[in-house]
Amino acid sequence: MGGINQNNYLNKYLTQIRAQGRYAFTLEELKAEFNLPYPTIKQALYRLKSKKEIAQIRQGFYVIIPPEYSKQGMLPPYLFIDDLMKSLNKPYYVGLLSAAALHGAAHQQPMGYTVIVESPAPRNITKLKIDFYAKQNFIQDGIVQKKTPAGYINVSSPELTALEFFEYIQKFGINRITTVLQELAEEMKLALLRKIVKQYPNMAAIQRLGYILDRIITEEKMSDILWKVLNERTYFPVPLSPQKEKKGEIDNKWKIIKNMEIESDL
Repeated sequence: MGGINQNNYLNKYLTQIRAQGRYAFTLEELKAEFNLPYPTIKQALYRLKSKKEIAQIRQGFYVIIPPEYSKQGMLPPYLFIDDLMKSLNKPYYVGLLSAAALHGAAHQQPMGYTVIVESPAPRNITKLKIDFYAKQNFIQDGIVQKKTPAGYINVSSPELTALEFFEYIQKFGINRITTVLQELAEEMKLALLRKIVKQYPNMAAIQRLGYILDRIITEEKMSDILWKVLNERTYFPVPLSPQKEKKGEIDNKWKIIKNMEIESDL
């Protein structure tokens, strides 16, 4: 096969992928599709990369850059994250601020993209600001699917997202979480919150979320659900902000040490 022919074959193959509604492909796919030596495929990929028609996300995984994204030279992660995680054979869901944004509650668009994966986590893709957080046990009831132009992606439900914000509290801070929660609470469903919180192991996260829903956002029905679950378990005083000193008045209901004043941006 001559050089021009190879490129034609590859271009035709990429057109087929796009026709299927996909944006991503792997080196393994190309090897299986074309009976060509690896250096030849590599050279053809290099040509397409230099023309900014494709981009490499990580070793052996590529995305097609359609004209509408040619200026950015990259796709938004929601168009390829499902294919990427399938290629790594990793259960995943989009979480935290990235999930909140997909539920219409980010307030400000997050700078990075957060993906929760089963341990061990792959390396972060720093050039694209994709961060992977490892988790041992997924709460399947808290994972929903969101439709994108490339198919479906797994996303934490509003209820699971709310709890997990307090598991990763040091990444965001209480004020930012409270701002997002005021919008996210509008999307939360009582029955699903009850189901998820009963399976949620992090007591401090339940206490902090319950306190914010009860005392700050005044979502009484939601906070009652968390309060009932807490009362079935043993829980101890925790500071509202783990980044500050453990000094302050204690809220006896939630056993929260009020060591800061909350200031929401809304």
